[in-house]
Amino acid sequence: MAGGGFCRLPNGTVVVALTLTRPADGTGPCGGTGAGPGAPVRVLVHAANRARALTRLRNLGLRAVYLRGNDRPPTPDEVTAVLHHPDGLLWRAAPQAGPAGLTGLAPQSPQSPQELWHPIRALLGPAGYAGPARPAA
Repeated sequence: MAGGGFCRLPNGTVVVALTLTRPADGTGPCGGTGAGPGAPVRVLVHAANRARALTRLRNLGLRAVYLRGNDRPPTPDEVTAVLHHPDGLLWRAAPQAGPAGLTGLAPQSPQSPQELWHPIRALLGPAGYAGPARPAA
């Protein structure tokens, strides 16, 4: 899915933001936003560099994760959210498209407040990702 980017922080680390599809096998709560399996989600990763950020996601079982270009870098609010989380790995349902097809510009009504950020464990399910099955030695 398109929509990803990064920003380098003054201390040399990076925050990577990607729009991915929600894993079909994730049994975590949908958060009341309709973010069921296959729905787009925005994932934020704080890491030492871009390669390590993508490796963190791949190690969790999200294998087809690539960062091509910088067309949707993280917003200042997203950077603040991921820096204040102890894991440095968050997600929420991707913002809906606005009037001119611009993402994230849809007006927020009082009935639909913006969704809060969730830890990555909520996306992957209660057991998380245990890794590939290893044969007994």
